[in-house]
This record gives sequence, structure tokens and C-alpha cells, in this order.
Amino acid sequence: MRAQAFDEIMGMAGRPPRAELDALARWLEATPAIELRRRQHSAEAAFRQLGITFAVYGDNEASERIIPFDIVPRVFLPDEWDRLSRGLVQRVEAINAFLDDIYGERRILKEGVLPSDLILGNPQFRPEIAGIRPPHGVWAHICGIDLVRTGPDDFFVLEDNARTPSGVSYMLENREAMLRLCPELFRNFRVAAVDSYPDRLLEVMKSVAPRGVATPTCVVLTPGHFNSAYYEHSFLADSMGIELVEAADLVVDEDIVWMRTIAGRVKVDVIYRRVDDDFLDPLVFRPDSMLGVPGLIAAYAAGNVAIINAPGNGIADDKAIYSYMPEIVRYYTGSEASLPNVETWRCREPEALRYVLDHLDELVVKLVDGSGGYGMLVGPTASREEIDRFRAALVAEPHRYIAQPTLALSTVPTMAEAGLAPRHVDFRPFVLTGTRGVQVVPGGLTRVALREGSLVVNSSQGGGTKDSFVLMADAGATQSQSQSQSQIQALRPDGGAR
Repeated sequence: MRAQAFDEIMGMAGRPPRAELDALARWLEATPAIELRRRQHSAEAAFRQLGITFAVYGDNEASERIIPFDIVPRVFLPDEWDRLSRGLVQRVEAINAFLDDIYGERRILKEGVLPSDLILGNPQFRPEIAGIRPPHGVWAHICGIDLVRTGPDDFFVLEDNARTPSGVSYMLENREAMLRLCPELFRNFRVAAVDSYPDRLLEVMKSVAPRGVATPTCVVLTPGHFNSAYYEHSFLADSMGIELVEAADLVVDEDIVWMRTIAGRVKVDVIYRRVDDDFLDPLVFRPDSMLGVPGLIAAYAAGNVAIINAPGNGIADDKAIYSYMPEIVRYYTGSEASLPNVETWRCREPEALRYVLDHLDELVVKLVDGSGGYGMLVGPTASREEIDRFRAALVAEPHRYIAQPTLALSTVPTMAEAGLAPRHVDFRPFVLTGTRGVQVVPGGLTRVALREGSLVVNSSQGGGTKDSFVLMADAGATQSQSQSQSQIQALRPDGGAR
């Protein structure tokens, strides 16, 4: 039987709501369900009007959808956020050091901390990048570290995203919706603002431009409008005031990247790419790619362009590598990891495989390179056929899988058909790294499993999103309150987004 979940607002069953969030509990009690639903529908209508959608590949009924939005925010207290921020900074610093090492001296392999075959034989390891160092030595400029919570003080890292983490546009648009539809909450709570994210990102991009470039030209490289996250690509380019480009807009000449414009060619110094490694440069990776820029890696190797995030980062996202993150953090920082991993069994190891095969109905089994909730078994809710299918896959290719216990993920009250009900959530904070260090954005993307009892929060699997409130300590109260009020006033009188 699955353990009872901790509700982040209401606490545990049979106990009063958490004292620090009593005002939110009273707001929920005082606001009729029909009014909460009306506000939620207003937000979703605005998202649809603005074109805030994601593509669903292989869906014959609808190629694009909005991600369902829930009106009840998720709240982090100041001390909780301080603890999380310290752990996130430590983890991202270790990820950057790890990437710099395995594509350079490989000390961590020579000293036997990690098995060499786990890196060098991994499809996510890019030998084409070995020996190339990105400008200023920063590899993972933007990280989305997925967290889960199981109790008042229990946070765990579920996975690392150091390739092209998505979802920040939903963080920003969710906040816009809450400011417009629930302004009373920003009077009751001192909520840290998140609308500076585009400015922070642009500052990071400019900071890692090749040396000697005084006024760097930055662009966002998108695969095109058929990509599932195209809205986010265009949203961020527009918010930062830089060009959104596709491969056909760029050309490499003598190891320099140029952008074609109606006024002639413009030299490009920094590329925020939303194109996967495989498709980034057909001269180096997949030769059939129509999404990449021929010669881009040569320009990168020559130090003439910065690519955000750096090519080759996918190795840090691999779930088998994730299982070694406590050792990686300890090796590069000299300290124990502040944010623990979820207990993980590496099925490539015979003893772990035997345990997993004997407990499939209790565990969550994942592909090491899987994402989006695909290629995953949730044992307690799986059918006998699903378990048997995974058993066969594990026996055939154990190195492709890891397993974890089925956690009692925390819940947050969420609008369901019958009214407010607890639904499981996870959390993706965004961490930026430039030449001035690592900074954690005071907010993030809360994903919520809308189906009762479901632990799968991914949008492609029917999940939704919530705004994430990070409460400010008293010392920052005045600043936060004024930020919230100015954000409310910045919305157009007709209620549309800025």
C-alpha cells in the first residue's frame, strides 16, 4: 500500500493546515469553487488566445494543446527556498565541473570514481566534443533540476536536465495569469518576482560570449514551428529582444557564424540552441539533419561562438549517471550533496537487477535516456502484461534501465471535476550559470498530475501546471510587495498579457 502523501498546504490528514500557509487555506475555503473554476477557465482561454501551446506527437485528434493550468498556487517558505537554492547551486556547479572533466582530462574516470564504460560507451557521450572547451568554461548555462517532495523537510532530486530544459515560458505566463486573476494573494503573501528571467538569461548569454567581443549578437536557434516547444522559443526570443532563427538563417564562413538579414550578414556570437545534438551540425553528427548548421561545431571549436547549452551535455542527463551524482558532487565540491537523490538501482549491476526483477510491482522503472514520462513502468499501477513486458526488456537489455521506489509524492489542492482535491506534484526550478556564477530563479515550473492517484505529471501524459510562489523573508518584504504591485499594474486594462 502506498504511503499517505503529505499535502503542502493542508498538511497530513487529521491535522490542521500548515500554520505558515493558513492564509492560503482560508482563501481556498472562502472562495467558492465556481469562482475558482471561472478564474481558471479565464487563464486557459487567455493561454489559448496567445497561442501558448505544445505539440503532441502522434496524436491524431489534436496536434497542439494548451497545458492545463490550475488556479491554486504551490508555495515555498523562505527557509525551504534557501535550503533548496544552496543545494541547487552545489549540484549545478558539480555538473559543470563533471562535463568539463569528462570532455577534458577525465580525472574522475582515471581515479575510478565512475566506471569508464558508463561514460565512454554511453550514446549521450559525444566524442566529437572531446578536447573542445566552451567559452569561459561554462557548459550547463541553463539547468532544470526536477525535484520531488515527500514530507515537510524531505526534498529529493528526481532528475537533471542540462541539455535544453523547457517550461520556463509556462512559469512566466502562469505568474501573469495569477497576478491578473488572483491579485489578493499577492497582497496576502510577499511573493518573489520571476519576470526578470529573460533579462537574467540575456545577461548570462552575453557574459559567455567569446573573449574580445564587446557587444555580442545573441540569437535563439529553433528547429521550427513544428517543434513541441516552439511557443517557448519564440516567447524567449521576443522577451529578450533578440532574433529567433532557424538553420537556414545561419551560415558558417571560415569558422565564423553569420546571420542572414535583409540588410546583409551579421556576425553571431552566442546561440541559445533548442536543437538536439544529433541535429545540430550535419557535418559532425547526423548527416541527414535539415535542422542544423553545417560547420557550427568547427566555429565552436575555434572559439568564435558560444553555444548554450554546450553540445555534449546530454551525458549529464542520463539516469545511470544520475545515480552517481552523490559521488560526483563529493568529488568536485569536496562536500556531501545537500539535495539527495532518490534511491536508485542500476539494472546494469547483477545484484540490483535481481532485486528489481523480484520487486517490479513495487518500483518505478525508467529508461536511462528516457524523458517525458515515456518508457517508464509504475509498478503499483501497472497491469500484469506491462510488468511482464518490462521484465523481458530488463532481462534483454538491463544496462538501459534504472529503478526507483514508488514515492509518496507530496500533493497540492487542485481543481478537479468535483471541486478541490489533492493531486501529486513535482517541481522544476531553473538555474542559470554565467561568468558571474550560479543563480537560482526564485520560482519555477510546478507540474501536477491531474488524474486522481497518478504520479505522472508530464504534459504529454495529461499533466498540468501551477504557479510556484517563493515567499520572501521579512527583510525583502517591501521590495517584493512593490514588485508584485508593479507587475499587476503593468497588465493591460483589458486583462490581456503584456
